[in-house]
Amino acid sequence: MGHAEQGAALAARIAGHFSESASVKLEAARSLVEPLARAVAMMVAALASGGKILACGNGGSAADAQHFAAELVNRFETERPPLAAVALTTDTSTLTSIANDYDFGLVFEKQVRAIGRKGDVLLAISTSGNSRNVIAAVRASQDLGIGVVALTGRGGGTLAQALGAADVQVCVPHRSTARIQEVHLLALHCMCDGIDFQMLGATK
Repeated sequence: MGHAEQGAALAARIAGHFSESASVKLEAARSLVEPLARAVAMMVAALASGGKILACGNGGSAADAQHFAAELVNRFETERPPLAAVALTTDTSTLTSIANDYDFGLVFEKQVRAIGRKGDVLLAISTSGNSRNVIAAVRASQDLGIGVVALTGRGGGTLAQALGAADVQVCVPHRSTARIQEVHLLALHCMCDGIDFQMLGATK
């Protein structure tokens, strides 16, 4: 393949990613609007009553957990007072001590048990739905009376089976990790906007 042909093939490949991502998002809207609205309602109730949002995930999902917490503590698109949110993925001393002394599967659970309180909400992010440490955090949350919003894909995996009747699953109907993560980011922004909308009223 010549340089020009290779360049054209790369351009077509990139355009294909944009097209597929847009298609997956439009398809996901059909099934995700209702659970996202329930997730927003759960989070608003927690924040309005003095609770907080705890967020966890691994890899790219850890970055999403931190992104979401930052949008609440700082702001999303509207000027407002800070909202209480903590990403359980950021304290390297806590994470590494738990992983070293006990097990990596406990790195989020022990934090939930330490700082979680009844009335809080856990945002549990796992593209596969099979992240052992995220599932452990979900079970700890349920023990403490903490509501759970789970962002998943691929049918929800073991995490979906661990959720209670009052918990909310936002499951992206796709198998590609990249596409699931792209929809997760949109879902997080929908939740940020929904929280501001419910707590502050429409601003635009």
